[in-house]
Amino acid sequence: MASFFKSLFGGSSEEKQSNTDKKNFEILKYDGLRALKMGKIDYAVKCLSEAIKIEDDVEAMNYLNQVYIQTDELDKSVELLQHMIEVYPETVENYLMLAQVYYMQSKYKEMEQAAEQATKVDTGSAPAYFLWGKAMYAQNNDIMAIAHLTKAIVLRANYVEALLLRAEILLKMGQLKEAAEDLETLLEESPDEEAALLLKGKLKEAEGNDEEAETLYHKVIEQNPFHEQSFVQLGQLYIRQDKPTEAIALFDDAIELNPNCVDAYTERGRAKLMIGDKEGSATDLKTAIELSPDAAESLNGTFSNNDQAPRDIWQM
Repeated sequence: MASFFKSLFGGSSEEKQSNTDKKNFEILKYDGLRALKMGKIDYAVKCLSEAIKIEDDVEAMNYLNQVYIQTDELDKSVELLQHMIEVYPETVENYLMLAQVYYMQSKYKEMEQAAEQATKVDTGSAPAYFLWGKAMYAQNNDIMAIAHLTKAIVLRANYVEALLLRAEILLKMGQLKEAAEDLETLLEESPDEEAALLLKGKLKEAEGNDEEAETLYHKVIEQNPFHEQSFVQLGQLYIRQDKPTEAIALFDDAIELNPNCVDAYTERGRAKLMIGDKEGSATDLKTAIELSPDAAESLNGTFSNNDQAPRDIWQM
């Protein structure tokens, strides 16, 4: 009988409002998703933002967060992810995504905290320990970085990203044998893994085996002629071998592939200085700094003690 009178008189005002809200939410959410598929980003953001004001819908919030990341609105992404964590505190993916966004913002302490929280939500989350290790490495805490990366690798066998980063850190620390073991594990599983091949090239250089390092760099270039970093690393090897002309040709290729490759401009500037092209060197170094102001801090370390300092070049 009660349901009969509800249908007859339309129900309570609360029920009417609830039905209206539900209808509005569904319209806004699916209009937002359609707008995303059509590439109408601004309209999609407007619809999805209004939709989640009505309902904390996981799908809508995830799509909106993806848009914020793609459009480089990282502060908005952080704010949304923090809200998602408040609403769904047991969803480990939210903490992982927050850690990744903090990494994009170079906020490594906050990244560390988000990754640590993720491990508390899910003690078996290998990505959480990987991100924690990555955050520690970014803060120059190599020992703790290796500890967390090792935990990630224990939890997930053949974890490519964790093995690569651990090998990179071990190589930096001079632990060549241990770094080689990680790289061999990777290459046994994926013989053509480009990042592993390039890092193995660096390892061979550290071992004094330039010939094998060069072979590895050429292998990556042959299997992927669009891999700019392979040109850069081979060029760096040629600089160390006092072959600046050959190096410059490789850096030219890297810049053609990616006109914003800071390392290529920096290294080409060093190679040009070796052949006496001070003006060309200065131009390349200025370009590197324009592309990445942080590059200025490392420029002096890029040049040997026998080279003219960049600031002196610019004062010709």
